[in-house]
Amino acid sequence: MIRDPNDLQRYTASDRVIHWIVGICFILAGLSGLALFHPAFWPFTLLFGSSTWTRILHPYFGLIMTLSFLLMALRFWQLNRMNQIDWAWLRRVGEMVDGDDHNMPEQGKYNGGQKLLFWLLLFGTILLLFSGIVIWRAWFHFEIGQVRLASVVHAAVAAVMIGLIMVHVYASIWVKGTIRAMWYGTVTRAWARQHHLAWYRQMLGLGNSQPR
Repeated sequence: MIRDPNDLQRYTASDRVIHWIVGICFILAGLSGLALFHPAFWPFTLLFGSSTWTRILHPYFGLIMTLSFLLMALRFWQLNRMNQIDWAWLRRVGEMVDGDDHNMPEQGKYNGGQKLLFWLLLFGTILLLFSGIVIWRAWFHFEIGQVRLASVVHAAVAAVMIGLIMVHVYASIWVKGTIRAMWYGTVTRAWARQHHLAWYRQMLGLGNSQPR
């Protein structure tokens, strides 16, 4: 793909590598977790060699995903701090879904929906980590009551996380020009001007009174 030299850099190579590690490990953890959760998903164990290997690998997929996501969170948490403009954006999100984004507040690098998703995923990842440790019987030995409670929490949070990631993927496809940012690290100026006007102005040094 030939890219316009006037495109704006949105993500560095290291940003994209961490993102894809998180994404791939989430898929692997999700498929192996579903296989262990319900017999209807048992055929997924064939992807990992056997049911035994599925049980062995699942927590390691989750651990790699968690550590990678926490590293990513450390790099991006400041850009994802919510402010009044973000809440105003969320209150008007229905208009944007209907195809009218003319009245949407100007956004920085991330809009209110992306920021909210970031914090929900971070909270969910932390819950998955601690509940997963409790039920990781190969290494830890908690009381059976704690294991049962952690199993319920782990399954419920995982279901919510899968739903959130589906929304994330759908939104990336729905907003044309978004996926290329994670493939090549750049976006067109037209895309930035339409979807993240405050960030566009900041990148071009045009002055920006809006929060990042």
